[in-house]
Amino acid sequence: MPQEKPFTTGSSEHFPGFPDVTAGLTAAETSRITGRGLWAADGTVDPGAVRLGQTLANALLGGTADGGEGSGAADGGEGTGGAGELLPAELAACVREVRGLAVPAYHRIEGATQDVRLSAFSLRQLGPGPHPLVVVPAGWTPFGWPLFLWSYLVLAHKGYHVLAYTPRGLGVPGLPSTSSGFVDVAGPHDWADGSAVIDFAVDHFAPSAVGFMGESYGSGISQLVAAHDDRVAAVVALSTWGNLATSLYDHDTRHLAAVKALLALTGGPVESKFDEDNQRILADFQADRNLEDVVDWGRLRAPESYLELTNDKGTPTFFSNTWHESLFAVNQVLETFNGLEVPKRLNMWIGDHAAPEGPALIGPPAAPGEVNLPMAEAYAWLDHHLKGEPNGVADWPKVCNQVMFTYTTEPALAPGTGEPTGENRIVTPARRELRSDWSEVTRATEVFGLTGDGAGGADGLLLPVGGGAPETEGTGWRRAFLAGVDTEATAMDAIMKTGRAEWAGNPKIYDTRKIDRRHALAWTTEQLLPSGGEETAGRRVRGIPRLRLTVRSTATSASLYAHLLDVAEDDTARIISHEPLNVYGLTPDQDTTVTWRLQAAAYDIPSGHRLMLVVDSKDPLYGDASVTWTQTVVGSPAGEPSFLELPLG
Repeated sequence: MPQEKPFTTGSSEHFPGFPDVTAGLTAAETSRITGRGLWAADGTVDPGAVRLGQTLANALLGGTADGGEGSGAADGGEGTGGAGELLPAELAACVREVRGLAVPAYHRIEGATQDVRLSAFSLRQLGPGPHPLVVVPAGWTPFGWPLFLWSYLVLAHKGYHVLAYTPRGLGVPGLPSTSSGFVDVAGPHDWADGSAVIDFAVDHFAPSAVGFMGESYGSGISQLVAAHDDRVAAVVALSTWGNLATSLYDHDTRHLAAVKALLALTGGPVESKFDEDNQRILADFQADRNLEDVVDWGRLRAPESYLELTNDKGTPTFFSNTWHESLFAVNQVLETFNGLEVPKRLNMWIGDHAAPEGPALIGPPAAPGEVNLPMAEAYAWLDHHLKGEPNGVADWPKVCNQVMFTYTTEPALAPGTGEPTGENRIVTPARRELRSDWSEVTRATEVFGLTGDGAGGADGLLLPVGGGAPETEGTGWRRAFLAGVDTEATAMDAIMKTGRAEWAGNPKIYDTRKIDRRHALAWTTEQLLPSGGEETAGRRVRGIPRLRLTVRSTATSASLYAHLLDVAEDDTARIISHEPLNVYGLTPDQDTTVTWRLQAAAYDIPSGHRLMLVVDSKDPLYGDASVTWTQTVVGSPAGEPSFLELPLG
């Protein structure tokens, strides 16, 4: 089918194609790419995902997927065409099918300011309409809209017009998917750009309805555009944020590793990617100064700040996030979700940023017949709210939580050799729990008092308050550690890396004996046993834990990084939740009592396991306030006993 001439606003540009895609992809390579997902081991975008997206873009826009018949390769064959063999046979057939349904085109859309051209890609339905449109702002990567090209094929196959674009400023210079201008970090220019994209779509596609679907950066932009533009009829927000301010800075703690990772993914140096105002904000954040300005900057970019607008419009909103999210921690999303008074859905999954939905955004299933539930349910949301399909979405409970690590696994074997790889593969998915709203997730709380250390410097105890443990037993003690030195009690090995392994069936295993008690304090329960009846878990953690400690330091500031661990009989553990707190303005040798909330969790502690609380002063994810080799003292005065409040479901 001949390719339609691209629509343009402003100057016309020839689509130059992407580099490094002439070698083509085999079916086996494609399967490996989608099996790995979006992220490489170092937290950057996986090169295979980039190659797959760019190859699909060339196949669609260059017309190179119409060969493919009769190649007869043993692994499924590879598509052939005028530009060489690019795609496996099944993927080439999918491209041909979509090109029979919709016309692909490349655009440079004029943004909200005249100096900006947004790189964009569309699939315009050929059949009689009108058809609904899904707008997809790209995520925060150097590669823009091609990275999720597979998802556009899925949407087009379902009957949608698709218009994907790279937000202003993102991208590697010279790539056709790069948009001009400065990165606005989901600021007012990005909202206005989203409306300009809708204007373009209305003029060229005349859609019956407009929805926005975004992952990460694109998800925040999707919410913000919907809040400010009446034409958005539904939103899907994947691995999203509700409050950018508290995502980056909460409990007086800067999420430094998250910002460092994001800055590395813009496609160029800070000086060329951000205007002077945003450069100043980023520099202040990293230098730990003028944080009030940073918070105001983040709130301007927070969908939570515009809940009244969203609620007035009644825009149906779908959230999908992860428990161990390292870029946009879960609690701030919950606050935004709870403030929504619209048709809404929250899916919580095991893992970290984009681990659940990433594979299905970039390519077809790694195994035949495999269904990616995070994306299947996202598409169902759009089908109901944009096309009116009676697919059960209207009756969905508002919350669906996947319970951490309740999957069953078996040792994974290497293809061909059958040798164990040292990792596991999931054979039975983790359990999911439906709730009518987040308020129904926590049905009770259990309070544990913290005791002083036992004989020989042993860990303290977590004793249930009111369960045979008088309050006085947990008070009147002090315990100290040397601050400013990291321990084995870390939230994760690296951003995205640990959570991706969790999603695949390989949660991080901690050896609690290796946590250096010179630089950390620990408290543990006795073995936890079921409460009776049909209960089989030692405890069913559901919701947001809360911790109160009394602290003093030989310095004027201290860091208290809390980790909740599920400890097995052999003293190995898996993490349930964590959260840092920096305390400033301390007077040496005077007590200050602090209370803070850890990140929400849905976790079954097996019968016979113990719950451990570890508090130390450093973690690679965060900017800490501790002074190395000073002493931090945690205590429990009689008037303000230290405790852990555990939510139960």
